[in-house]
Amino acid sequence: MLSRRGLLAAAALAALAARPVSPARAGTPVFRLGSLPFGTVAWEAAVIKARGLDTANGFSLEVVKLAGNDAARIAFMGGQVDAIVGDLLWAARLGNEGRRLRFIPYSTTEGAVMVPEGSSIRGLKDLAGKRLGVAGGPLDKNWLLLKAQARDAAGLDLESGADLAYGAPPLITLKLEQGALDAALTYWTYCARLEAKGFRRVIGADDIMRAFGATGSVALIGYLVEGATVEGRPELVAGFARASRAAKDMLASDAATWEIVRPLMTAEDAATFEALKREFLAGIPRRSIAEERADGERLYAVLQRLGGERVVGSGQSLPAGLYFDGGRNG
Repeated sequence: MLSRRGLLAAAALAALAARPVSPARAGTPVFRLGSLPFGTVAWEAAVIKARGLDTANGFSLEVVKLAGNDAARIAFMGGQVDAIVGDLLWAARLGNEGRRLRFIPYSTTEGAVMVPEGSSIRGLKDLAGKRLGVAGGPLDKNWLLLKAQARDAAGLDLESGADLAYGAPPLITLKLEQGALDAALTYWTYCARLEAKGFRRVIGADDIMRAFGATGSVALIGYLVEGATVEGRPELVAGFARASRAAKDMLASDAATWEIVRPLMTAEDAATFEALKREFLAGIPRRSIAEERADGERLYAVLQRLGGERVVGSGQSLPAGLYFDGGRNG
């Protein structure tokens, strides 16, 4: 079911479908990428366009700006865009329900529990009785993992042992800054901005995933592409995957490339810019598809146990063929 915002987004997409599309160079296939206003996809897309990585890989990238996550999902499901960045669990749920999606690992960077620098909270057990903000809602994968780790490692039931507040990441982050919360589990871009202001991490999602058996940093966020698109235009999708990887490599190896991205980052100072840059680079997937899938299966099993069908759907494992391996080794 879509939220009320999602229904409004559906109406807005009627205008999107009717808008004129800029013509591509004759004979050059177009790859339509959905992008949120402040998402890091816009950073990567800007590098692809500025460095000509799309034309070098045989396609023309068209960036379709979308209002939010609901609008992105509607646009993707309705065929208005060829790819969006989405959650591995959502892709798996749809795949297990019969929709043939392909997942291209995008980032291993996830959220963390943040506190003010002078906070007495040093570990999970210290969250007992504290005001804890949770970005993403009660079924968010990071929240489920945090709850399980608090119970296993600290013997703490956060649902009954902490004063919880759910909300959108900007609101939760603001409440932490204002002192209305003692700690907040929020998304990585907000964590980076908080660190630039002197806040610190208590525990990150990556630490929790490793505690549950992951052998490395796992990409739970990736580009989602329809299976029919992959099968019908495999070279187009492989070209996009290569361009995406090349853009990340440029950002990792050439400081000048960040001048393309910086105007899109809304980084108000050098400390915020450096924090966002550091976390983005740390999240570049470097492992083989086989390694990603193996750890993805481990975490899927954990989340299935923790959240059941409400979180992962009716499937018992990741669907076969979920990962796209045409643009990376492995």
